[in-house]
Amino acid sequence: MNDRILIIDDEPYITDVLTSALRFEQFATDHAGTGRDGLEKARNGGYHLIVLDVMLPDIDGFEVCRTLRAAEVSTPILFLTARDATADKLEGLVSGDDYVTKPFSIDELMARIRAVLRRTVPPIDAHLEEHRLTFADLVVDETTHEVWRGGTPIGLTATEFKLLAYLARNPRQVLSKEQILDAVWKDGFSGESNIVEIYISYVRKKIDRFDPPLIHTVRRVGYSLREPRP
Repeated sequence: MNDRILIIDDEPYITDVLTSALRFEQFATDHAGTGRDGLEKARNGGYHLIVLDVMLPDIDGFEVCRTLRAAEVSTPILFLTARDATADKLEGLVSGDDYVTKPFSIDELMARIRAVLRRTVPPIDAHLEEHRLTFADLVVDETTHEVWRGGTPIGLTATEFKLLAYLARNPRQVLSKEQILDAVWKDGFSGESNIVEIYISYVRKKIDRFDPPLIHTVRRVGYSLREPRP
């Protein structure tokens, strides 16, 4: 799966160059031209890295970073800015993960981006990899009961985790309510008849707050973990 990078910068030339270079290197990209737009996308997009300008037309980039951290958005941030004062660099390195000044070398920037990703993306031990279910930007670790979407950790209850893991073990398949009930709640369940719908809604609120939505309802049949159809 490709790492997703959000570019928050109001200079069209810079964003065009960055988008082309990142896509050439097999990264998926998105763009915001203002701090407010960047904040909204960063909170909901499930990105692996944010490339953030300091001098934005509405909100200072440092304030964008502080707001994200206060909201417990832990996505790594690489500042890319023309501000090269030592005080700015220090603030950027303290609040973010790296600081690159304009004008910049594309080759150096790509190297710095990859270095940040290596430091911040959760490592996968070889002997544990077989216990990790991956689909699109979703990772479900059946050993540690941890879940990530786009590199962002997601907290699930024990039952929510069992439901999501069952969907992730059977990606793109349409699973009936009866199949899900048997797999997650086992035989002999005598609770609410709509328990599957209730827990699908719980999991969907946590997983599909990121784009694109992955949990889909197939009317009168069941549910499927898949990417949206074009």
